[in-house]
Amino acid sequence: MTTTTSVNRIYKSIAEQIITGNLQPGEKLEEKVLASRFGVSRTPIREALRELSARGLINLIPRRGGMVAEIGLERLSDMLDAECELEGLCARLAAMRMTALEKGQLRDLHDRSRPVAEQQDGAAYLIMNQEFHDLICAGAHNETLSDTTRALRERLSPFRQSQAEEQGRRLLRSVEEHDAIVEAIARGDGNAAYEAMRAHNARLGTGVLKLLRR
Repeated sequence: MTTTTSVNRIYKSIAEQIITGNLQPGEKLEEKVLASRFGVSRTPIREALRELSARGLINLIPRRGGMVAEIGLERLSDMLDAECELEGLCARLAAMRMTALEKGQLRDLHDRSRPVAEQQDGAAYLIMNQEFHDLICAGAHNETLSDTTRALRERLSPFRQSQAEEQGRRLLRSVEEHDAIVEAIARGDGNAAYEAMRAHNARLGTGVLKLLRR
């Protein structure tokens, strides 16, 4: 297993435990203990902890590890609201600015994601979902907006992953919502694309907040 793969595995495991409440605010994450638990050296542990810190999930303790941070629900709610608006705007602009080739690439990706959802492969769908949203950000043809939106999505990625590996009807619902977005963009309807994208992200955001309020 490569170092990058190890870091990603460790990061995802710890992030999920924090978001689901299995690791509580204030709980210490010691490098030595984590290295033993995951069967790796301290190097990938440190890299994973830096990733967790960058997303506000832990506070780093120099040369020792980290401590689980308090997740501010009000702050998180603000970020999710901002993401809804920014991605909605990306979808609106994409409907007006995407080339025929870009629209074709978006539809092709969307069509390929449907059988993945039907097979209930949440991990694979998560990857395709990221690509779907990236294509729409790029299709807005506004570098400032795209960079800002991607940065916020990256910041929220561990919370989204807690919802993305969902199964059955919930995955299919995501595909259906993507279908509405793709159709609106394909026909150049900016307002419909905005509303479809905003509704899609709002539903996911509500799910994240419900999970954290348990």
